[in-house]
Amino acid sequence: MKKNVLIIGAGGVAQVVAHKCAQNNDVLGNIHIASRTLSKCEAIIASILEKRSLKQPGVLEAHALNALDVSATVALIRATGSEIVINVGTAFLNMAVLTACIETGAAYIDTALHEEPGKICEIAPWYANFEWKRRAECENAGITAVLGAGFDPGVVNAYVRLAQEEYLDVVTDIDIVDVNAGSHGRYFATNFDPEINFRELIGVVQSWQEGDWRINKMFEISQEFDLPVVGNRKAYLCSHDEVHSLSQNFKGADVRFWMGFSDHYMKVFGVLKNLGLLSELPVVTAEGQEVVPLKVVKACLPDPASLAPDYEGKTCIGSYVKGIKDNQEKTVLIYNVADHQKAYEEIGSQAISYTAGVPPVAAALLIANGIWDVKKMVNVEELPPRPFIDVLEALGLQTLVQNEFRDNVLSTSNMQAAE
Repeated sequence: MKKNVLIIGAGGVAQVVAHKCAQNNDVLGNIHIASRTLSKCEAIIASILEKRSLKQPGVLEAHALNALDVSATVALIRATGSEIVINVGTAFLNMAVLTACIETGAAYIDTALHEEPGKICEIAPWYANFEWKRRAECENAGITAVLGAGFDPGVVNAYVRLAQEEYLDVVTDIDIVDVNAGSHGRYFATNFDPEINFRELIGVVQSWQEGDWRINKMFEISQEFDLPVVGNRKAYLCSHDEVHSLSQNFKGADVRFWMGFSDHYMKVFGVLKNLGLLSELPVVTAEGQEVVPLKVVKACLPDPASLAPDYEGKTCIGSYVKGIKDNQEKTVLIYNVADHQKAYEEIGSQAISYTAGVPPVAAALLIANGIWDVKKMVNVEELPPRPFIDVLEALGLQTLVQNEFRDNVLSTSNMQAAE
C-alpha cells in the first residue's frame, strides 16, 4: 500500500528528498512539499519534472506553510492524507513538526537535533534536552519517529550497528569522520544552512570518553586520517548529534566525531567569530536598528543550494569502529564516497545535500514497507542496519568496508593539539 509523504523544507537537502521520493512514488504515493516560501517548493517541483524523476504519474504539490504553527501543520497533514512526514527544514522546527505528527498519527523523520532559536544547545546530553523527553508520547500514540536519519547523524549510526553485528564481538571505540574534499569555487560558503553550521562550531566540543563527557575547545584537537579516495586529511574533534545517542546505545565505547576543515575555512571562520559576527544575540546599530549578527552573515553568504553547479571533487564520510574480534583488537572502517558532479548531473544538487537527503527517503521506504515502522521513537542505530544499507544502495549511496585493520589504528595517543 502506498504511503503519502509530506516534505517540510525547500532547501538543498529537501530537493534531494523530493527527487528521491518522486523516483519511488510507486511506494511513497502522493508527494507534497511545504515551506514558508512557496516559490522554493515550486522550483523543486519544476526540477523534478525537468529531470523526469517521477517513477509513475502521481500527485506532486507545493504548499506554503509556517511549520512552527502546529495547527497549520496538522491541517496540512490531514488535508493531504500524508502518512509520513520528512522534516528537512531548519532544526528549529523539529518539536513543532513532531507535535503535529503525534496529533495526526503520521510517522516522523528528521535529520538533525532540535535547536531553540535563542540559544545554542551545548549542554550534553543533547537528545535528552528535547527529543527523548517525548518518547512516551510517541509510544503511547503508536507513532514511529526516526531521529537523525541523515548521513551524519544517520547512516554513520547504522554503520556502527553493522560493525557490531557483523564484524566485531565487542565495540570499544567509535570515531565518525566527515571530510569534504570538494571545491565549490566561492571565496567562502557553507554546505548547508549557515546558521545551523556556525552554531555547531562556536560552542565547546564534547566527546564521550572513559564513561563521561570530555570537554575541549573548538579546533583544539586534530588528527590526520588517511581516507579512501580523498587521501590524507586533517580533521578536528567536534561536537555532533550522533555522539550522544551512540554513547547511550553502545555502553562502554568511547565516541568521537571528526570534521575536516580547510585552512582557508578556518581563517575566515576565525575572523567572523573573533569579530562577534557569529553571535546569535541581537545588537543595535548606530541607526537604532536591532540585528542578529549570525543572521546577517547568513544573509550575505551564498545559498548552499546555489553551490551545486560549480562543485567538483568528492566527499568521504564513515565510521571507524574499533573493538575485539576473536580475542584480537580490530578496527573496521565502513564508509561512503560521494561525487559532487554526479549528484548535480542526477538531480541538480551537490554531494553534501545528496548524502543528507537520500537517507531519510530510505527511512521512509522502510517505514512504508513495515520494516522500520516500530511505533515508537528511535535513533537509527536502534533499527536493523542491513535493510537500510540495502535501500541506500538502491537509491544511489554505496556502502564500502575496509575490514583489514588491526592493532591501534585510532587511539587518543594519536590525537594532537591543533596548531
